[in-house]
Amino acid sequence: MRFFLFSLLFVVTTLTASVVQREPWPQGESFLHYLEHRGLPQSIYWDLDREDQELCEEIRAGVPYYEMYDDNGTVLEQVLIPINDELQIHLKRQKDGSYTFEMIPVAYQVVTDRFALPVERSPYQDIIAATNNRALAHAFVDAFKNSFDFTRLRKGDTVAVVYKEKMRMGRPYGLPTIEAALIKTRKKAHYLFRFKDRYYDEKGREVEGFVFRKPVNHVRITSRFTLRRYHPVLKRYRAHLGVDFGGRTGTPIYAAADGRIVYAGRLGGYGKVIKIRHRDGFLTLYAHMSRFRKGMRKGKWVKKGQVIGYIGSTGMSTGPHLHFGLYKNGRPINPLGVIKVTKKTIYGKTRKEFLRFAQAMKGELETAVASNARPIRLDDLSKTRYCIDEEVSFCDANATRIGG
Repeated sequence: MRFFLFSLLFVVTTLTASVVQREPWPQGESFLHYLEHRGLPQSIYWDLDREDQELCEEIRAGVPYYEMYDDNGTVLEQVLIPINDELQIHLKRQKDGSYTFEMIPVAYQVVTDRFALPVERSPYQDIIAATNNRALAHAFVDAFKNSFDFTRLRKGDTVAVVYKEKMRMGRPYGLPTIEAALIKTRKKAHYLFRFKDRYYDEKGREVEGFVFRKPVNHVRITSRFTLRRYHPVLKRYRAHLGVDFGGRTGTPIYAAADGRIVYAGRLGGYGKVIKIRHRDGFLTLYAHMSRFRKGMRKGKWVKKGQVIGYIGSTGMSTGPHLHFGLYKNGRPINPLGVIKVTKKTIYGKTRKEFLRFAQAMKGELETAVASNARPIRLDDLSKTRYCIDEEVSFCDANATRIGG
C-alpha cells in the first residue's frame, strides 16, 4: 500500500514580502563571502560561537537556498541556507535594519513508495523511464553494486523497490533512500535491506564494500556526530557533522582510506584542513590541524594509514583536537558507523530485530511484484507547492500560500 508521511508545519501568517529567489549555492562560496556579496555585516559570522562557525563551513556547493526580498525586490528580508538535510541557517532582517542568525529545522514532506518493474534495458534506465527520478536510479544501483553483478540480468527479470523521498517546496530534497530492494532473476531472488544505516542481505550479512580506519590512535572522543538536536539549556538547535577526537598537539593523523587530496589549506572555523576523496562517493575531512605533513597538497594520492598531518587547535577551537568528517555523495554521515567496519553478520538481539524488519520489507516487495505496482513519477510529486518552512513566513514564488 502506498502511503505518505508528513513532517510539515504550515505557517499561517500574512506575507509582507513577495519576491522569492531560489539559487544554487556557488562553488567555492563561503558564508563570509556570501555576507560580503550581499552587503550584510560580517559580524553576523564573527559573533557566532565555535560550533556555528564550523557549521557555516558545511554549506555544500549546488544546494538550493532561498532569499526573500521586499515588494520592490531591493531589501533582503530573509534567507534560508540548508546546512544538511535537517538544519538550515535562517537570517532575518529586523526593524532597525540588523539581521538575526539562527539554526532552524528544515520542514519537508517524506514520501514513501513501493513499485516493481520488468527489466527492459537496465535497472538504471528502466527506473529513470518509469519515475523520471535519476537520483533514485543511482541509489538503487549504488546499493547493489557490492553484492550483485548487473551483467547477469536479462530482459524479463524483475526489480522491486521500497524507498523514501524528501520533498521540499515541491522539489526533491536531499537524496532518496532505498529501504529495501529486490532483484529477481530466473533462478534466484536477491534481497537488500537498509538496517541501522547499513545494507544487508536477507541472511543479515553486510554488503557494504568500503572499510575505513580510525584517523588517530589512543585518543578519546570528545564530541559525537549529530545532524540535529535541540539543546535543552541553550534553547536552540545544534548539529555536529563529524566526530571530535581530543589529543595532544602534534599527535599524528592518518588517512582513513586510500584516496586523493582535493583540498589542503585553511577553511574558516575549521582552521587547517585536509579533504581526501575516496572511491564510492566518499570524502573525509580532517580539521584543526597544527600542520600538514611535508608534501601533503592538492592532487596527491595517499594510502590508508599514511600520516597526513598532526593534531592542533587552529581555527575556532577551544583546545587541541581532530574534527573528523565523513561524507557520502556530499552528505555528512556518522563516521562511527563506518570506521573499522568489515563485512559481518548480525548476531544476538540485533539479529532478531533485523529479521523482523527484513520479513516485513520482504512482504512489501513481494506484494509490489504480485500487484505489478507502478511508481510515483517525480513530476507528479512536484505539481503542488506549499509554504512549508517551520516558523518562517516563507514561500516558493509559485507556492500555494497557506493563510497568506
